[in-house]
Amino acid sequence: METPNITKKYSNGEISIIWKPALCIHSTNCWKGLPEVFKPREKPWIVPENADSETIIQHVKNCPSGALSIEKKDEVSAENIVVEGKNIEPLKMDVTPNGPILIHGNCNINFNGETTEKSGVTALCRCGASSNKPYCDGSHAKIGFQG
Repeated sequence: METPNITKKYSNGEISIIWKPALCIHSTNCWKGLPEVFKPREKPWIVPENADSETIIQHVKNCPSGALSIEKKDEVSAENIVVEGKNIEPLKMDVTPNGPILIHGNCNINFNGETTEKSGVTALCRCGASSNKPYCDGSHAKIGFQG
């Protein structure tokens, strides 16, 4: 089952928090670390007016999947910038204990004959249980994946 490609924006006038639910691995880092902004039991669940912009920016950088990102007012998003089809920064990859592989930077993911351009943080499944392959959907926690 493929997750719909939905993107939502929540703005405080200075910045917008971009949320891509299909990328979320449900780490709970967002609401456990900044509960005044991220309220999963409420609608809207993101309330950027409840903290200053710099605090939110620093917190969103800790999103392990890239489901959350920041867009500053009057700034072009990094995912819209292509320099002759090449990455302008080297990729960084982290293998998380008992979780996904995190790719930081711009990359192309080739899967089942289809190529998808990704930027920011991309979480790739290592456990094989994701219903959104090749991306992590948090299934590793449900099945008790060790690795």
